[in-house]
Formats: sequence, C-alpha cells, structure tokens
Amino acid sequence: MSLQLRLFGGGQAAASKLSTSNDGNHAIDKSKVLAQTQAGVITPNTPGNFSSIRSVPVVPDPRYFTKKEADAMKGLAKEKTDGARQSKRAYKALTKIEAADKTVHKEHRKYEGAVAENELGKKRADVGLAKKLHSMRPGYARLGLGIDKADSDARTRIDEIKAKLTGAEN
Repeated sequence: MSLQLRLFGGGQAAASKLSTSNDGNHAIDKSKVLAQTQAGVITPNTPGNFSSIRSVPVVPDPRYFTKKEADAMKGLAKEKTDGARQSKRAYKALTKIEAADKTVHKEHRKYEGAVAENELGKKRADVGLAKKLHSMRPGYARLGLGIDKADSDARTRIDEIKAKLTGAEN
C-alpha cells in the first residue's frame, strides 16, 4: 500500500495505526498552562482586593486633641513606625523568596524542555533504527528462503539416496 493511501484513506488497519500514532495532535491544555500557581496569586484575572491598611480612622474635620490623646497617638506612631520597619524587612524577604521560587521554576521548566527535546531526539533515533530494520527485511527474507531451498534440496537428495539404497536392497 502506498504512503499516500495509508495517509489519506484505504486500508482500515493502516488508517487506525496512523491515527493511534502521533499524527501531530497534542494534549497541551492552554487553561492548565496559564493556570495560577496558587489560588491567591495576583494576575489580570484575579487582581486581588485592593485592600489597604489603616491603623487609625481618618479625622474627617479639623479638631483639637487632648494631651492624653496626643501621648497615646505618639506611642502608637512609635509602635507603628517600628512595625512598618519590620514589615518592610519581611516584605523584602518575601520578595527575595518569590524571586528564588521564580528562578527554581524557570530552571525546572528549562530542564523539562531539555527532557522533552532529548526525548524527541531519542524517538527520532528509534524511528531511524526501525526504518533501517525494515529496509533489512528483504535481505533476511532472501536468506531465509535460501535456507529453506537448501533444506528442501538436501531432503530431496536424501530421499533420492534412500530410494536408491532401499530399492537396491529389495
């Protein structure tokens, strides 16, 4: 059967073999590729809630504060300033952790790409061997037929000798 018939119709067995082999289809799911790495990650589709932090309520109108209120606010300001400093350190560390995670992620994807590329190279080598072995089949068939002919010739000759010997004795 010609390659054209196998590719474009004719012969159910050949057609089913072709469709079950890799004919260019893929199983790459775009939604999986673009899925978030974690539920709370900020993306254009999940932009976060734009929340903020407010330690004290907004003073809507001008007013006078008492000494007690001012002292309490000064203490709270000192506490919040220190908290802000610690928060800045923590967010800086979190940013470094995210960058490290990204590096590991990228390097792993590079590795996976190399694995996929090398797998393709291995499959190409396998296909090359399969083609080479198929091209050798006629030679092996000739050798096999030669052995069969030699066996048949030997049996014929043996039968002739037996007939001669057994015919001479009778």
